[in-house]
Amino acid sequence: MPQHINSRQLIELRNFGSNPGLLKCWLYLPTILAPKTALVVVLHGCTQNAATYDHGSGWSKLAEEKGFAVLFPEQQRANNANLCFNWFEQSDIRRDAGEALSIREMIGHVVESHGMDPDKIFITGLSAGGAMANVMLATYPEVFAGGAIIGGLAYGTASGVAQAFERMRGRNAPSVRQMQSALTTAASSWGACPSISVWHGTHDQTVKPVNAEQIAHQWAGVHQISDTPDLIQSINGHRRKVWLNESGKEVIEVNLIKGMAHGVPLSITAKAPLGNPGPFMLEAGISSTARIARSWGLADEADVAIAEGAFEPGPEHINAPSGIEAVLAKAMAYAKPSAAHNGGVRDDRGVGKVINDALRAAGLMR
Repeated sequence: MPQHINSRQLIELRNFGSNPGLLKCWLYLPTILAPKTALVVVLHGCTQNAATYDHGSGWSKLAEEKGFAVLFPEQQRANNANLCFNWFEQSDIRRDAGEALSIREMIGHVVESHGMDPDKIFITGLSAGGAMANVMLATYPEVFAGGAIIGGLAYGTASGVAQAFERMRGRNAPSVRQMQSALTTAASSWGACPSISVWHGTHDQTVKPVNAEQIAHQWAGVHQISDTPDLIQSINGHRRKVWLNESGKEVIEVNLIKGMAHGVPLSITAKAPLGNPGPFMLEAGISSTARIARSWGLADEADVAIAEGAFEPGPEHINAPSGIEAVLAKAMAYAKPSAAHNGGVRDDRGVGKVINDALRAAGLMR
């Protein structure tokens, strides 16, 4: 049965291909799914599931507004009693094996069955989900255009539960050279590298903030850039470090969220909140969901400003219709009699043209 999240639905996919990791799979599709749309893969943290993580982070809400799809792999207690993705088990983090292969199969199935753009696939996750997002970026770098790791860890630094807890506490980490070697040997070949966005609370006692720096150093190797950031900014009181490639493009960012514990940084006091407060869903005055989507070209500056309450959204943003409703709303606005519009007489041919043009733009009509 579909899971209901704020009037939106996550649909369970059962036959998506090989599933050696025995994971569940949930999908959110916007009202209008244009051809060659983007896909965001979202991985929940420990003790969470797809529905609770979506409710807190707001990914399906943003997807409905902006017209992209969201895929939610989900852990089962039979695999991990705390519902953590097994980012520390060698059998689950190798290319074409275990949980990593299950997630890859989900992605392939959804992209093919819904005609999505294979060049616009992105992945994000929190904690164990963030670490597993890094697993996917490492083992299938050719699949992803970008990834965002929230409260996560570097790839291939732990083998087994004991080492996992050591790394989470920031202890006995491998050298930067060893971490970079683990990354470069994870995939069969390396071409273009995905962009990497890292988010971490400075007061995270569950996964120490040093892990954020380790992720950046690990990926600096394959991007062939310096360990030293090219730019340091203050965003809403939080520190953002940026690394650029030779062409000046941002390829790695680390966002250190001042005073935040372990969780997803959200701005949930705004007039039009994106996400909801809850366990590991934390008010921080900054919307990681909106900013991550913007960095991937799936949202814009206005979406970030609204999510963070930088300005009060107008009528066109509050409860804004989306999908087919937006098409009809546009047509009705066009059809309202006015002195400037055909002498106050409605032109039904014009209404039809607006509807047809909008449907063609959405790829739903030829």
